[in-house]
Amino acid sequence: MNILKLDDLTVEEINEILDSATDFKKGSKKVNYNGEKIIANLFFEPSTRTHYSFEVAELKLGCKTIDFTTETSSMKKGESLYDTVKTFESIGVNAVVIRHQQDAYYKELQNINIPIINGGDGKQDHPTQTLLDLMTIREEYGKFEGLKVLIVGDIKHSRVAHSNIRTMKRLGMEVYTAGPEEFRDEDLEFVNFEKMIPEVDVVMLLRIQRERLEEEMKISIEEYNKNYGLTIDKVNKMKQNAIIMHPAPFNRNIEISDDVVECSKSRIFPQMTNGVFVRMAIINKVLENR
Repeated sequence: MNILKLDDLTVEEINEILDSATDFKKGSKKVNYNGEKIIANLFFEPSTRTHYSFEVAELKLGCKTIDFTTETSSMKKGESLYDTVKTFESIGVNAVVIRHQQDAYYKELQNINIPIINGGDGKQDHPTQTLLDLMTIREEYGKFEGLKVLIVGDIKHSRVAHSNIRTMKRLGMEVYTAGPEEFRDEDLEFVNFEKMIPEVDVVMLLRIQRERLEEEMKISIEEYNKNYGLTIDKVNKMKQNAIIMHPAPFNRNIEISDDVVECSKSRIFPQMTNGVFVRMAIINKVLENR
């Protein structure tokens, strides 16, 4: 079984993964592969949270891990993505986690016979990030139906936004988006950020991808922080039980003020904690029947 995008899973299957992650977190579910399973982590883009929380999850499950490095691999000699992954399959790896800059890179890997877990592709999907976001929201509210989520920032380039929006709507949540005109997704209707803040249960901020600023962003960092950054003044306008989320890494004092990162409404670091348990649930799901 592969985990490539949540669109491939039913709502029931999504909730089953969240239940499994919760059981791992509570300690009521224990799995130990005793070093008999090997997972290769193939990250073709820089990553801290996703990469290393996968590794921690693998180690907690008693798996052995291999960290792939492009710079010292045969890809520097022209080897294709398919041949690289096929090599790991051939030498006895039991599953691979792949982060790649190409949208739907996994379409090139249809003849791979070990599980593939998508650690994020291009600007389309990030299934484990969406699952950890959902776990965090469910812990807070105990439900999804009827909750209102405001996602703010660079919607256009964000795999987190695209993955979250599709799945959250399937689960009965109302999702709104806001941000600069140049970062809007033409398929989504944007709302006024400040006017919407008091109405929503979750304010989810996205990283401004500074590597894109010079070529696409039409407003200054200072203007962005003023218009779309979450400051303590804006936090004070949120509903009493509303929460703040961010997939991280975050740019302090750009999309989120320094004094907001760990304020009482922030769930940014608990999201990271939940990422380990979600990834344990995912890895166990693809390995348990093999």
